[in-house]
Amino acid sequence: MQQGSDNVDPKVAAGFGDEWSTFRQDADHFSASERERLFDSYFHIFPWEALPASAVGIDVGCGSGRWSTLVAPRAGHLHLLDASAEALDVARSNLAQAPNVTFHHASVGNIPLPDESLDFAFSLGVLHHVPDTRAAIRQVASKLKRGAPFLIYLYYALDNRPAWFRALWRLSNLFRIVISRLPAPLRYAASQIIAAAIYWPLARTAALAEYLGLPTASIPLEYYRHRSFYVLRTDAYDRFCTRLEQRFTRAEIQQMLQDAGFADIRFSESPPFWCAVGIKR
Repeated sequence: MQQGSDNVDPKVAAGFGDEWSTFRQDADHFSASERERLFDSYFHIFPWEALPASAVGIDVGCGSGRWSTLVAPRAGHLHLLDASAEALDVARSNLAQAPNVTFHHASVGNIPLPDESLDFAFSLGVLHHVPDTRAAIRQVASKLKRGAPFLIYLYYALDNRPAWFRALWRLSNLFRIVISRLPAPLRYAASQIIAAAIYWPLARTAALAEYLGLPTASIPLEYYRHRSFYVLRTDAYDRFCTRLEQRFTRAEIQQMLQDAGFADIRFSESPPFWCAVGIKR
């Protein structure tokens, strides 16, 4: 695929193919209980009760299919779309027992479904990695029926964090820029060192603080305090090995959703930030 009307960076898509081929998120590595806890951290604001019977939806940027494994049983039919053929192969394996799914090797700029044909959509941690996030949201909106919900998670611009926190992120971003351009074996090695030397100690520090009754919100990576090392390894790879990353404030996400035709927009007030759901007007 070429970057352009398809709204995909081929190198980024290839990188995610590498990621999901390495971290397959299968039952041997990703426990059902942890999957459900993470799923709830995104989907607790999703209006399941508003969906029609046998609802048809789409996972935009499905990756390994880790969230679709829990959405598919709740839907009449679920489409899984990804720009990486390697990622789709992993998703096919993870959803091999699901009878109501269809896989599409395509980008968000070229969703191969009729306009106004879907009852819901979700895209978690994906559209900040495409060249034009605003256009991607509009493209998803065009496939939804009126009244259909869209759940989206985009990296936040740390707009609800203090200045020192944002400065720390800017430092980490310099490492991401360098690491994401290394050869694949070095990218992997660097991300795993970061997971072991930074993610794990900070996450466990936050867990200890919570156990002692101390506040944890100011501890970087406190979101991971109850996560397994496998999740830490996966997310460190995801964070530091991706060449294209954009971040958005809550207000910017609200505006993009409104401009794409969504109303009744609601944000999650708990991490990960920012997770929002809007209803197609």
